[in-house]
Amino acid sequence: MPEGDTIYIACQRLHTALAGRPVTRFDLRTSALALADLTGATVTEVTPRGKHILMRFSTGQTLHSHLRMDGSWLVGPAKSRPRGRDFEIRALVGNADWLAAGVRVHDLKLVATADEHEVVGHLGPDLVTPDFDRPEALRRYAGQPDRPIGEALLDQRLAAGIGNVYKSEILFLNRLSPFLPVAEVPDLGAVLDDAARLLRGNLGQYSRTTTGWRQPGQQYWVYGRAGKGCRRCGARVLQCEQGEDPATERITFYCPSCQAGGPGLAGKEPAQG
Repeated sequence: MPEGDTIYIACQRLHTALAGRPVTRFDLRTSALALADLTGATVTEVTPRGKHILMRFSTGQTLHSHLRMDGSWLVGPAKSRPRGRDFEIRALVGNADWLAAGVRVHDLKLVATADEHEVVGHLGPDLVTPDFDRPEALRRYAGQPDRPIGEALLDQRLAAGIGNVYKSEILFLNRLSPFLPVAEVPDLGAVLDDAARLLRGNLGQYSRTTTGWRQPGQQYWVYGRAGKGCRRCGARVLQCEQGEDPATERITFYCPSCQAGGPGLAGKEPAQG
């Protein structure tokens, strides 16, 4: 799933191509929005909110979308064929110069800009933004003291922007077991500060890194490295599924030596890479 930094970059690309220009093509290919037409309106802004994309128009309306695991917004010249297979294109927004195609985008909604809270009001403070509300995020985490930190970091209602990559990497850098209850994390504020630093540090970069190296295979400490040696201690990196139920389970990568502590895997065996 794209994380906060990826969504930020996508919004920058969309904003550059669409903002300030009258819309000459507007096509939403969902049954609920098939008759919507904002041709002639002007895109005023494209901005991220956590992992959500908000495309605002001069009519006082906002087109909301979410990429989930497989979605993307692709931008190309206005007169070119939209990128993506026809049956996967769910939105087209274009002007005289550029055309943006929403390929496999999800949760498409057209709402009044004043009512954006209806689609993003549930989200916690956004880690990518300079005005990240750290005290509010900590207050929300405090409301789930028994939840494993590896699950809590992915909950966008607590703080928005962290996905699977940053979850695993942040926990490794802080030497925290992903199974440690939130209440037992020694300095949760520092963990969130690290998350914000890493997310913002990768803004504008298509090759994400947490190690400082952007060469393939060198970008991450533990993410995607199950079965390989830990870069810090040499122990074998493990992976397991974490989540409240099968629908929300996500893979966690961790070093059992560097990230010891907490209840660990009592009662279940981790998947071996």
